Amino acid sequence: MPNYRNLKIALGIEAAAVALCAVLLASGVTPGTEPSHPQAPDRKAVSAEDSRDLEQTAAGIWKKESAENQDAGRNADSKNPDSEQKDYIKWVDFDVTAEAMKRACQYDTDTYGKEVHLDWIDLLAILGAKYGGDFKRYRADDLDSIAETLLSGESAVGDYTKDMKYFSYYREAYGAVLGGMVGEYQLEQPQGTESRPEKSKAESAEETSPHWKSCYGLKAFSPIAKGFPYSDFDDFGVARSYGYRRSHLGHDLMGQVGTPIISVESGKVTALGWNQYGGWRIGIESFDKKRYYYYAHLRQNRPYAEGLKEGDIVQAGDVIGYMGRTGYSKKENVNNIDESHLHFGLQLIFDESQREGSGEIWVSGYELVRFLSGNRSEVIRNDETKEWTRIYQMHPSAPAS
Repeated sequence: MPNYRNLKIALGIEAAAVALCAVLLASGVTPGTEPSHPQAPDRKAVSAEDSRDLEQTAAGIWKKESAENQDAGRNADSKNPDSEQKDYIKWVDFDVTAEAMKRACQYDTDTYGKEVHLDWIDLLAILGAKYGGDFKRYRADDLDSIAETLLSGESAVGDYTKDMKYFSYYREAYGAVLGGMVGEYQLEQPQGTESRPEKSKAESAEETSPHWKSCYGLKAFSPIAKGFPYSDFDDFGVARSYGYRRSHLGHDLMGQVGTPIISVESGKVTALGWNQYGGWRIGIESFDKKRYYYYAHLRQNRPYAEGLKEGDIVQAGDVIGYMGRTGYSKKENVNNIDESHLHFGLQLIFDESQREGSGEIWVSGYELVRFLSGNRSEVIRNDETKEWTRIYQMHPSAPAS
């Protein structure tokens, strides 16, 4: 006689297993395998405002995909017209070295206006495709060889990269990070203030009024004003524990309280105020809406440049605030950070869905800050107001007459 009790138990286990497989398949996980990415923390417990703080938006860093997987995903979407997944980059690892950026930028500026003008992002994207994005392999000779070939006229960028499967990915990814940092701009050129008796008032006024010089080159700035000391190290991705355990999705620059903080790129102030993780902070969006700059832990009581408000347009090199140690508190204006520093973060946006949530992309700012340290905004202090402002103004294009 069959043991119906055991048979019933076996059938029950089998049914449960089938049900479990159905759930796993519906969630995109193949039975017998582990999920391809660790699960992000529960975002529902974090407000949309808090999600703007780099130090607690850990979900994005777990979305890492290689260029090959990125490309494969795009091809799959293009073959399936019914796919709801949009075709855009979902992850960027940015570890281009400061040395590579500096050399590529020099080629760009040196060849501006020449018969062959080398675009620095093209050069870096070619290297990215060559190295598989791993700039630990960077050699200056590699960049020089690429530049020499393109300058010789033997090959244009399109021909040179036609067989590089992932060039287009690196070009778009690096373009999102570096776009808008090199180009044409107008720089204020102050004139002499001395006047001679024989000069008319009109001539004297003309001499002392600002003049503008057309320039081409690096037009982004270090986030720390010129003449102010700071120290830093590569801290992107290290552990943080306030609120919950997470990865540090920014770059910390340690310095003195009151150090003037500079807008790296021109853009619009889209966030300004208190955040329990970042303290007094500022968020600035680039004009092309691809980059969101985050400046946090600003000074207690007087965190911002005088008059700065949400919605304002700022120029690269403007003083926007002052270094402090606010944050890690639900109560406003509290110093709970042990060491005064600027938390500088850079978010990339390829699709509106990436502005907030698990799809956010934050990239390391360490090498970028090292590169930008060669271009620091000169500032001057007003002893009456105790405010710092830039000495020389800059505009991305000729000022209106």
